[in-house]
Amino acid sequence: MGDFSVNPLLVFGAGTSFAFAGLFYQLYQEKKKELIKLKEIPLFKPDQHLVKILKASPHKRLQYVAVEGLVQADGEPLASRFVPRCFGVVQKVAVEEYWKYWSSISQTWNSRTMNRKESNNAVPFSLVTPGAYIADLYVKVQNPLEASGCFLERVHYKYRRAEEGLVDLMVQGLSGERPMGMAESEELLRVGSTLTGFGEVVLEGGQVMRLQAPQDGRKYILVSTDHRSLIDRHESSAGMWKTLTAVSGMTGASLLASIVYRWVGKQGDRSE
Repeated sequence: MGDFSVNPLLVFGAGTSFAFAGLFYQLYQEKKKELIKLKEIPLFKPDQHLVKILKASPHKRLQYVAVEGLVQADGEPLASRFVPRCFGVVQKVAVEEYWKYWSSISQTWNSRTMNRKESNNAVPFSLVTPGAYIADLYVKVQNPLEASGCFLERVHYKYRRAEEGLVDLMVQGLSGERPMGMAESEELLRVGSTLTGFGEVVLEGGQVMRLQAPQDGRKYILVSTDHRSLIDRHESSAGMWKTLTAVSGMTGASLLASIVYRWVGKQGDRSE
């Protein structure tokens, strides 16, 4: 067996495949646990059923639930700065400059972002039941800017290249910096869009329901999709990690089998 040499590429490939399989399996298990916890969270809509549950709950409070509904401004909505007839209740506008600077170490021009300016605005809004013609029952969403999650839609993005003259290029070349351009973007939580919020719901005054940050330390989350789509997205992600685990494991097993086959073949040649 002393003259038997194993192809190092096969050994490396098998080890790497098993390592990735272990990593993907761990990610699959984490996503699976996250999905189980997500499914355990009670789901409600802004309707009479939620009012009854709150009235029967201690202190008229549900500590951590999901509420799904359509976004409705309580008063005047925010108008988009760039898109006509586009209205929202949460708005984020960002402007940032892109510059190039000369690196004496790598002897190349590198890029960086400078002078980023961002403004966030919000107006009071509520969630109403989809299809309800009379929104007599609703859930007010408190402090949306404090919530995590992806709930803003980008409605505008524009990049403007910097105009450079010959003199400007000479000066910038001497200074080691020159502008590339400027980007402006706008994101909105649009009126009429579907939103699912995870947090604490309280009942005030018999009919006024509020969704707010939980007092037990759990995350206050807003997601711009319905609950079913959110579950499907998590299931798809878990399925992806499961598939990658299987593919990596089978690849590692195939390479390991190839190594063993070569070793067995070598032993057979010796015995003959």
